[in-house]
Formats: sequence, C-alpha cells, structure tokens
Amino acid sequence: MASTQLKIEVPGNHLMAPLVGPHDEHLRIIEAAFPGTRVVVRGNEFAIEGDDAGEVARLVDELVALVEKGETLEPATLVRTIDMVRADERPSEVLTDEVLRAGRGRSVKPKTAGQKRYVDAIRDNTVTFGLGPAGTGKSWLAVATAVQHLQDKSVDRIILTRPAVEAGERLGFLPGDLMAKVDPYLRPLYDALHDMVGPEGANRLLERGAVEVAPLAFMRGRTLNASFIILDEAQNTTPEQMKMFLTRIGFGSKAVVTGDTTQVDVAGGRSGLEGLEATLGAIDGLAFVHLDRRDVVRHRIVSDIVDAYDRAAAAATRGRTGRGERRR
Repeated sequence: MASTQLKIEVPGNHLMAPLVGPHDEHLRIIEAAFPGTRVVVRGNEFAIEGDDAGEVARLVDELVALVEKGETLEPATLVRTIDMVRADERPSEVLTDEVLRAGRGRSVKPKTAGQKRYVDAIRDNTVTFGLGPAGTGKSWLAVATAVQHLQDKSVDRIILTRPAVEAGERLGFLPGDLMAKVDPYLRPLYDALHDMVGPEGANRLLERGAVEVAPLAFMRGRTLNASFIILDEAQNTTPEQMKMFLTRIGFGSKAVVTGDTTQVDVAGGRSGLEGLEATLGAIDGLAFVHLDRRDVVRHRIVSDIVDAYDRAAAAATRGRTGRGERRR
C-alpha cells in the first residue's frame, strides 16, 4: 500500500527558521517521534510522506499557528506539542492562553492541555480542586491566576495557606515564634509569589495586606470575602480541616485547593481529600481537575519518576488482589 504524501506551504519565509530549528533540530525531533514518516523542507514548503503524514501535517499546522502568534519553539515545547496533537488537542489554543504578565516581562501560560483545563476551571468556578503529582503546575498556576485577579481588582486580597504537617520533627522544638516555626511550610507559596511579582513587589503586597500567607489553623472562625484563597498541599488536611476551610469562603471570593493524593503525610492517613469528589462533585460552581504525568513540566526525569511510582503502585495493587483471590 502506498504511503500518504502531503505538502504544507508556510505563509512566509520568515517563519521557516523557528519552525525547523537550529541545524534542523526540530525536524529531527519530529521524525524521531514519527519514525514511519519523512519530512523534507524545500523553500517555505514541508513535504511529508509516510504512515503518519496526516498527523504530522496537523502538527506542522499547529506549529505554524504558534510561531505566527509569537511563541518561541524550544525542544521541550515541541515535544509537548507533539503529545497534544497525538491526543487530538489544539496546542495553538493551549500554549497561547496568557494567565499573567509576570515580572521582567515574562508571560505565565499553561504548557499542557491539562493545565489549560485547570486554568479554565479556576476562571469559571467558585471552588476548584487541582489534583495531581509534583511538577504539574498546580500551585504555580493557582498563584498566577490569583495575582491576575488582584491586578484586575476582581478581588481585594490573596490568601495563601497550607496545613503545617510535622514530618519527623515537632514544631515546638523549632526556634522562634509561631510564624517562624511554620514559615518553612509556607515557603513554596512565597517562592511562587516572588516569581510572579518579584521580591520587592511581593514584600509590598504583604506589607499592605493585599497578600496574606498563613497556616491553615489561622483560617478558623473567619469569613473570607472578596478574596482569592489558595489551599496548598490539601492532601495533608484532615476531613475536619477541609470542611472548616471550605466553609470560610465568603461573597466575591474564589478558592483553589491543590493536592497530591499519593503524598499523604497527615497523621493516621485520614486525608481531607479522600472521598471528597464523590461528596461534592455535583455542586454547581465547584470543579475537580485531575492532572497526570502528561502535565509534568519539570525536567523530563520527573515525569519518568511519576510513571515509575504509578507502575509500582499498580503492581502492588495487583499483587494484593491476587493474594486475596488465592486465599478464597
């Protein structure tokens, strides 16, 4: 059977250099991803031949759209674009959705389709749960969206909170007052805020009370109006703490709850996230977004590590099931 042959004409020679990459690096990445397909560039035309020619043609169309919108194509971006095209997603819509214009002119955007669904859910709902492994941008994108809401005056303040879970050390033995003791638990949220608005901007927001960073215990008894509230590491809340937090939400507020159910450190293993989707999933204005290894945007090895842990957990589950069946 003859292989498919397609041609894509690029609207402008100036787009070719970023499309093919330095020394044709991008072409090599595409051909490695689609080994049964050959891509040849002549002038401003892509000639595509092979079993996956249709998919590669869609990929080239998406890459052209990205470059036309001013996106910089890097190898990591190209690999994520290939994954999205294979999943029948639209990279040109995902990767160009600006969440925030951060410090030093940097732009914060979703990097995967899962992250785009997460950002859209935050925009469209009062309460959003972002659940997934490390490196999927749960906290990063939540803080970016919160800063954007503060800048456009949709809310009056941002509240960042985390449960202070003791991991091998008791807080009482740490030096300083209570805030000094819990500061290490809150540091990742400070870091994300600094990345968005810079250290000086973060300090100004903290000094005038536009941003509050506090342990979860400080939320008890409060009603939080006109606020963008982020509860990070929510897998380490107890069910009672989770209910307490969710009932703090006041008028004009948004809440984002992030967590990774595979990293529960709370005493007794009673996580406030366990079974929560079944309980709350039908409530209007509340959304659960699940991120996975495809949404990991740290070093590629992080995605491989998440994969390895998932395989080990699945094997352990099969092993327990098999032993149970043999006993019967």
